[in-house]
Order: sequence, then C-alpha cells, then structure tokens
Amino acid sequence: MSHFAFIYLAFWALRSLRIENLFKSFKETQVRLTLMMLAIALGYTCSNFFLEIILLCKNIFLTFS
Repeated sequence: MSHFAFIYLAFWALRSLRIENLFKSFKETQVRLTLMMLAIALGYTCSNFFLEIILLCKNIFLTFS
C-alpha cells in the first residue's frame, strides 16, 4: 500500500514540473510512459526508504526495552 501511495505522490509531483515541455519532439504517449516509469522508480525508492526507517526505529526501541 505504501508503494502505491508514494508512486502516486511521485507522479503528482513530476506532473507539476511540466516536464512535457522539454520533450517537444516526442509523442505524447512516449512522454507519459517516461513520466510513469520515473514516478514508479522514484516512488518505489522513497517508499523503501521510509519503510526501512520505520523498521530501524522499531528495532531500536525493541532493543532498549
């Protein structure tokens, strides 16, 4: 569930940058596919990072108990 949320947030953030203007010579479907792939890579990476941080904090608190 976390991966989907972060992928959506990454896609939303990338769309606000108006990257489409940099790719004038490419087709719209190619630009959207590139944007979607970037969003998946960025969202998945961010989600893994935050899940790992949560796991590390959980392990630290369990160690001190």
